[in-house]
Amino acid sequence: MTATKKKPAVKAKASKKYGYFDDANKEYVLTTPATPIKWCNYVGTLDFGGIVDTTGGTLVCKGDPALNRITKYIAQMPNADFKASTVYIRVKDGKSYKFFSPFYVPTLQKLDKWECHIGLSYSRWIAEAFGLRVQVTIFVPTKSNTLLQDIQITNIAGGAKEVDVIPVYEFSHFEAEKQLTNADWVPQTMTLKAHPEKDGHLVLEQYAYMKRDYAVNYVTADCKISSFDGDRRVFLGCNEMGSWQHPLSLDNKELSNSECDRGDNIAALMIHAGKIGAKKTFRTCTQLGQEQSLKVANKAIKKYRDLKNVDKAFAELAAFWDKYLETIQVKTPDASFNTMVNVHNPRQCHTTKNWSRYLSLYQLGYGTSRGIGYRDSTQDLMGVMSHMPEEALVLTKNLISVQRPEGNAMHQYAPLALEEDTGSEANEGDSREKANAVDAQGNHLYADWYGDDHLWIVLTVASYLKETGKMELLDEEIPFYEKGKKRAEREKGTILEHLKRALKFTREHLGKHNLPLLGFADWNDCMNLPLGAESTFNTALYAKALLEMMDIEEHLGDTKAVEMYKGWYEDVKKAFNESAWDGKWWVRWFDKDGNAYGTNKAKYGKIYCNGQSWPVISGIATGAHAEQGMDSLNKLLNTKYGVKSSTPGYRGFEPSVGGISTYPPGAKENGGIFLHTNPWVMIAETILGRGDNAYNYYCQINPAAKNDILDVFESEPYCYPQNILGDEHKQFGMGRNAWLSGTSTWTYQAATQYILGIRASYNGLVVDPCIPTKWNGFDAVRKFRGATYEISVKNPKHVSKGVAQMIVDGQEIDSNVAPIFTKGTHKVEVILG
Repeated sequence: MTATKKKPAVKAKASKKYGYFDDANKEYVLTTPATPIKWCNYVGTLDFGGIVDTTGGTLVCKGDPALNRITKYIAQMPNADFKASTVYIRVKDGKSYKFFSPFYVPTLQKLDKWECHIGLSYSRWIAEAFGLRVQVTIFVPTKSNTLLQDIQITNIAGGAKEVDVIPVYEFSHFEAEKQLTNADWVPQTMTLKAHPEKDGHLVLEQYAYMKRDYAVNYVTADCKISSFDGDRRVFLGCNEMGSWQHPLSLDNKELSNSECDRGDNIAALMIHAGKIGAKKTFRTCTQLGQEQSLKVANKAIKKYRDLKNVDKAFAELAAFWDKYLETIQVKTPDASFNTMVNVHNPRQCHTTKNWSRYLSLYQLGYGTSRGIGYRDSTQDLMGVMSHMPEEALVLTKNLISVQRPEGNAMHQYAPLALEEDTGSEANEGDSREKANAVDAQGNHLYADWYGDDHLWIVLTVASYLKETGKMELLDEEIPFYEKGKKRAEREKGTILEHLKRALKFTREHLGKHNLPLLGFADWNDCMNLPLGAESTFNTALYAKALLEMMDIEEHLGDTKAVEMYKGWYEDVKKAFNESAWDGKWWVRWFDKDGNAYGTNKAKYGKIYCNGQSWPVISGIATGAHAEQGMDSLNKLLNTKYGVKSSTPGYRGFEPSVGGISTYPPGAKENGGIFLHTNPWVMIAETILGRGDNAYNYYCQINPAAKNDILDVFESEPYCYPQNILGDEHKQFGMGRNAWLSGTSTWTYQAATQYILGIRASYNGLVVDPCIPTKWNGFDAVRKFRGATYEISVKNPKHVSKGVAQMIVDGQEIDSNVAPIFTKGTHKVEVILG
C-alpha cells in the first residue's frame, strides 16, 4: 500500500487552488486543509463504516448511525477542531518533545507539505514536518467490521529521529441523539477497559454498560503498546485545561494508563517507533472495530496485526472498485464528463445506495425519524442497477416490504428495526407533523401519505428486470406493511401485485381535474397543500410508471393488462392536456378548490422546473407544448450554475404553501438550483432531440468543471451537492449538502442512458445517443448480461440524434438495439445521421 505503487498523477493539473483530479489513480488530491467548508469521503458501507473528513475526523457506525454510533463526531464544530479521531506524531527534541498531526487538525502545526488523496472508499494523507514524511491511509476492508488506519513514517532528513505515534479515537454513546441530549445517564454508562497481552500488545474495549454482553467496540494496533489512556480528562490533562491542540499528556514520556468507568471515553495508544534512521520507514496499523465480544473480534484483530493482510485488504478494495467501474467506461471529447462518468459519479451512486439520506455532514443521523427514504432509495437504486443489480435487489425488496396493502407506501424505514422485525420499522415522514391538523368538523386537513413514493418502485423494478432479464422475480411474494404486525402476520403479495396496487392506488385517488392527488407532498416535499390538491408531477410520474408497467406486461404476454394500462395512460394524458397548460408552460399544482400554482398569474412561483421536464419524460406533453414548456424553462429558470427549481421565490413565510416559503428566495426549493431536478431537464431535452441543450445543462452542474471556481462553489468538486444557491440569492453559485443526493443517480442516468444513449432493455442493449453537435462521436464499453459491448459512435454529419446505421460484430442490424449475448466481447458500431 505504499505511495510508490501509485500511477503518476497528471502534474499539469496541480496548479488548482485547492486540489486536482488524478484520473490515473481515481483520486481527487487536496493540497490544503483549509477547504471552504468541510469536505469528506465515505469508507465502508452502512453495515460498518461512515465518514472520514479531510482533516482526519471520523464518524463511524455499524448498521444504523442513529442507534449504533461508535465515534463522537460533531459536524457543527469548526474545521480546526478535533472531531472524534486524530493521530499525533511526536519527535524527541532534546529533553522535550515536539509534535504534529498529519491531518493538520487539531495541532495546527505548520507543515512543509500536506495532501489528502480522496480515493474510492479510502482517504490517504501525505504530510511532511520536522524532517519526517507521514502517510496515513484510512479504509474499511470489504465485508469487515474494522476501520484500519495504516501509518507509515519515513525519515527524509539526515540523522536518526526518535519518534512516537499516538492515535486517538473518542467514543459516542451508541444512541447518537442521547449523546447530545443526556449528560447525566450517558456518561454513567460509558465504560473503557484495557486488556494487555503478554507479548506487549493491547486491546482497549469500550461499551455502553447495557451493551457489554453483545456489542463492544475495540481499538488495537499491530505494534506493542507502551501505555494508553481511556479517560479524556486524563489525556488532555489539568482537568481538561489541556486541549486537543496540545494534550498535556504528550509532554510526558508515557500516557497514564487510565481506564474509564464513566465519563468521556477515548482510546489513545502510545506506540514507540523508536529511532528512525535516514531514509528508513516505520509502519504501524491501528484497528477500530465492533463485534459481539472481544472473543469474536479476536479473529480480525489477529488478521490485521499482520501488515501483509492489511496490504491484501487494500488490494481487494481496489479490485472491487475496478470491477464495479468497468461496467461502464466512456471516452468522449469532454475530460470533465469522462472524469465524472467513469469514476466519481458511479462511486457517488454507490454511496447514496448505501446511506440513502441517513448520514452525511448535513443529514446527521440523529434520532430515528429519518432512516432509509422510500422515494430517495428507489431512485438511488436505478443509478447502481447496471453495476450491482443483485445487491440493489436486496434493498428493493426491503422498500417493497413497507408498501401498504392499499398500494401507497410508508415514507421511510429504520434499517435495524426492519432487521429486528419490530412491527414499527416504518413511518410516514414529515406528514406526522400535521397529523393532528383538523377542520371544525374534525376531518383531517392533510394526507398521511406522499403521492409519489409508491410510484417510484415501478421504475426501480423495471430497471432491474431490463438489466438482468429475470422476470421470475415478479412471482416472489413479499409482505405488505401493516403497522404493529410482525412480517409473518401481514398480508402478502407477489412483487407484480405490489406494482399493480401502486398504480391502482393513484388511479383511485384523483382530484377535480382527474389528475393524481398530491397527498401530503410529491417529490417537492416542501409544498404542502391540504387534502384534495392535485400534482402534475405525480401525474407525469404515474404516466411514466404506466409506460413501464405496459412494457413489463407485454414482456409477460398479458395483452389484457397492457390494454388496461394503456387506457389508464390515455385517460391521464387527456386530463393533463385539458387542464394543465397555462399558455406558455405547464402548471405545477392545483389546490382543492382548483386554484393553480405555477401559473403566470401568480406573484411567486410562476413556473416550476419539474412541471416542464416530467411531462416530456412521461410522454404526456407532446408537440409544440412539449418544446414550448422547455423553452420557457430555459428562458426563465436557467442560470450559468444550473436550472432553478422555480421563480420568483417567495419573499416571506406563507403557511398556506408550507415549507417552500421557509427558505429565503434563491435557496433550495424556493427558487434555488435544486440539482436533483437538473438531470430531468437533460433527459427531457434528449427526448426532444436537443443534444446541445442537454449537454449544456450537464456542464452547468458538473462539479468536476467547477474546480477553478471553488471559492464560489465551495462544495466538494468530486461529487454532486444537493443544491446550489440561485440568482435571487447574494451567494449565487454556492453548493451545499454534498454526497447524499438524488442528483447523483439521475445525472448518471442522464449522462450514460440519454446523452450517450446506452441503456438496458428487455430485448437488448439500446444505443440511441443525443450528443452535442460539436462532438465527432465517442467510445464506450458496457457490460451487459454477461457480455462486453465495445461501442463506437461516429457523428460525421454533426447531428445530435438519430441512428442511421448500427453494425454488431460486422453485421448491420435494422434497429438501434444490440442483441443480447451471454458471453464474449462484441463490437457495436453506430453511425449518427
